[in-house]
Amino acid sequence: MTSAHSIPKHKKAKALKSSSPRPAKELCSECGLCDTYYIHYVKEACAFLNQQIAELEQQAHGGSRNLDSEDDLYFGVHQNMMAARKKQPIPGAQWTGIVSTIACEMLERGIVEGVVCVQNTKEDRFQPMPIVARTPEEVLAARVNKPTLSPNLSVLEQIEHSGMKRLLAIGVGCQIQALRSVQDKLGLEKLYVLGTPCVDNVTRAGLQKFLETTSKSPDTVVHYEFMQDFKVHFKHEDGSVEKVPFFGLNTKKLKDVFAPSCLSCFDYVNSLADLVVGYMGAPFGWQWIVVRNDTGQEMLDLVMDKLDTEPVMSRGDRHQAVQQSIPAYEKGVTLPMWAAKLMGVAIEKIGPKGLEYARFSIDSHFTRNYLYVKRHHPEKLEAHVPEFAKRIVSQYKLPEV
Repeated sequence: MTSAHSIPKHKKAKALKSSSPRPAKELCSECGLCDTYYIHYVKEACAFLNQQIAELEQQAHGGSRNLDSEDDLYFGVHQNMMAARKKQPIPGAQWTGIVSTIACEMLERGIVEGVVCVQNTKEDRFQPMPIVARTPEEVLAARVNKPTLSPNLSVLEQIEHSGMKRLLAIGVGCQIQALRSVQDKLGLEKLYVLGTPCVDNVTRAGLQKFLETTSKSPDTVVHYEFMQDFKVHFKHEDGSVEKVPFFGLNTKKLKDVFAPSCLSCFDYVNSLADLVVGYMGAPFGWQWIVVRNDTGQEMLDLVMDKLDTEPVMSRGDRHQAVQQSIPAYEKGVTLPMWAAKLMGVAIEKIGPKGLEYARFSIDSHFTRNYLYVKRHHPEKLEAHVPEFAKRIVSQYKLPEV
C-alpha cells in the first residue's frame, strides 16, 4: 500500500484545503481524519464508510473475537478484565484518573514522545481542542471527558512532521478505527492506543440542549455521565452532584440531540484499543479495565502499584429491561419524576450489575442503533452492522420498520 510520505504534494494541499461535505455525509463523526491529508484514505479508514472491526481486530490484537463466547461477543478480544480505582485519585479527574496516570507515566519514563489527548478551549469548558501533549502538565490539562464530537485525528499531520516515533493515542471507537487504518502511514516505530468506551456524543449545540433540558443548573455543569445506578450524574462547579433518573429524561425533546454517527455506531467498547478504561462493567465508584493485548498489559503494568483492583462481577438479568426499553424509546415515553425516581430505586436494587449492566447498556444501544440504520440507511444495514452486533440484536423482538 502507498505510504503517506509518497502522496504527491498537490494531493496533500488539495486535501487540506477541502471544505466540501465529509465523505460520510451526515454520518460523519468528525473524527478529524478528513481535516488532514490522510483524507486520501478515508474510504477505507472511516468507520461509517467501511466497517471493518473484525479485520482490524486481527491486525491489532493478532486474533478475532470468539462469537460463541458471551464475553468476546460483547466486549471484544481481550486477555483480562478487572475493576480498578486509583489509591490516590487525581484532583479534578472525572473518576480517579487512571487514564491520565497511564499517559503521564508513559511520558515521564520516555516510553512515548507524545500523547494525543483532548483539552478544551479557553472560551468553552466543553469545546474539544485536540493536542499532542509532550508533558504530564499538558496531559493533566486534558483530564475530564468532553461529551462532544471531537476531531482527535486532526493532529496526525503534526505527528508525521515532528518526526515522533513513539506515540500514545487516547480516543473513542470511531477515531481508533480510522487511526488503526492509517497507523502504518505515520512513520511510527510504536503506537500505543488507550481507549474509552463511548456512546451518544453530541454536537456542542446538542450538548447545550441536553444540559438545558435535563439539569437544574446547566451553566455550572463541569461533567456528567450516565451511571450504573440508572441516573445521570451531573457534577457542578461547587462540587455538588445532581442526579437525574434515566426514566425521567425528556425523551421526545432529546431524541434528535445525539449525532447520527453515534446512532449508527456498534463499537461502544472500543474494540481496537490496546487497553480500555471506562466504568460500564464495574461496580459504582470503580473503573472497568479491559486488556486486549500484550501492549495493553504493558501499559497497565506501569500503574498497577497505584491501583486497588478486584475481579469483575456480574449479577441480574438484563433481557426484560432491554425489551421494555425498546418501545418506550420508540414512543418517547417520559415518566413523571416521582415515578422515574421510584423505578430507578427498584431497578438499582434488583437490576443488572457489573458486566450484566454493561450488557444491558450495549443491548439497549445496539437495538436502538440497528433500528436507526434500518430506517435511515437501509442500503448500509447488511455491510455496516458487524456480525457480533447482529447476534446481540437478534435476542430481541424489534418493531416493524
